[in-house]
Amino acid sequence: MTGKPLNSILVKPAGPDCNLDCAYCFYSGKSSLFPGSKSHRMTDDILMEMIRQIMAQADDKVGIAWQGGEPTLMGLGFFQKAVDLMTRFGRNHNVGNGLQTNGLLIDKDWARFLRQYNFLVGLSIDGPEHIHDHYRRRKDGSGTWSMVCERAKLMLDQGVSVNAVGVVTDYGAEFPDEIYGFYKGIGLNYMQLIPCVETDHRNPESLLSFSVSAERYGPFLCRLFDLWLADFVDGCQTTSIRFFDSILHSYVGLTPPECTLLKECGNYLVIEHNGDVYSCDFFVEPRWRVGNIKDGLLLDMLNSKKQKAFGSMKKNLPEECIECRWINHCHGGCIKDRARDKEGYSMNYLCKAYKMFFQHADVRLQALATEWKNRQKPARPLASGRPV
Repeated sequence: MTGKPLNSILVKPAGPDCNLDCAYCFYSGKSSLFPGSKSHRMTDDILMEMIRQIMAQADDKVGIAWQGGEPTLMGLGFFQKAVDLMTRFGRNHNVGNGLQTNGLLIDKDWARFLRQYNFLVGLSIDGPEHIHDHYRRRKDGSGTWSMVCERAKLMLDQGVSVNAVGVVTDYGAEFPDEIYGFYKGIGLNYMQLIPCVETDHRNPESLLSFSVSAERYGPFLCRLFDLWLADFVDGCQTTSIRFFDSILHSYVGLTPPECTLLKECGNYLVIEHNGDVYSCDFFVEPRWRVGNIKDGLLLDMLNSKKQKAFGSMKKNLPEECIECRWINHCHGGCIKDRARDKEGYSMNYLCKAYKMFFQHADVRLQALATEWKNRQKPARPLASGRPV
């Protein structure tokens, strides 16, 4: 059939439930979508139908990202069932499982399982203790940094593939050197740094206090880029920062692996614990519910009119964006990070930061792209930043 292939699924098996109370969490409020239940857990029948559909409808290669909330609240047995079902329903699929976790529940049994089945773990850790514990705390207000560091060491020692997943806040943006050096120091050489951009629902033009401003994020990106580039050896990177890897894809004419840099959204689906399917992780809301796996096919939902309408929103750009010299590299960024005007979505809150970054890095990115193209005999793929 024609249309978008089913090759990427994001699953919320425990819904918005979490054992932390991070100040900047955008997903904790989603419990309001499921009134009447304080605990949200995917049942075995939903799990089976989900895996059955994915294996029947997906490409030979499919990625499943398990996120939350906190997915490890489901327990190790749940994920063992998931793997067993992939084996049962699979047709020689190459399945890439990713687990994004705060790490608190990871023990040796978890680590052995993750290593055995080649799960890629995205460990939520914002940097050194004063940065991580600034916003990532337990419900009683205590910090989590030391325990997360222990879990990182445990998994790395067991041979688990681990990425650092950090949120760049108003506070953390002041410390790019510390964050980058910390990740390297504990062996997390694959890094995904996500800018925190959360608006006040009462006033969409206003960012919440922990959000990073463009004025802070721009210098952060520039300094981080310099640190990343300084660690190249013989023209090859020794650390991976997913945003820079994705940007470099656009400079060599390849499709960036980071969805925020694509021309169009809607290339994956989100499945909540009850089987409800949504257009995007950041738009789990009634307007963008495209169905339920008990009532329809995932591939049909991915290619539905509603999903196409969601994807096309990204093209709704103001004239300033369309005429910008950097548009073919950023495509306006994530629509979640755009201010909403009367006609839809307009300028990205971080536009000034991205312009600052491209002005700073463009010449060197062009040089990297030229070097990479010259080495393509035989072809050698770019790093993808190991997305989780």
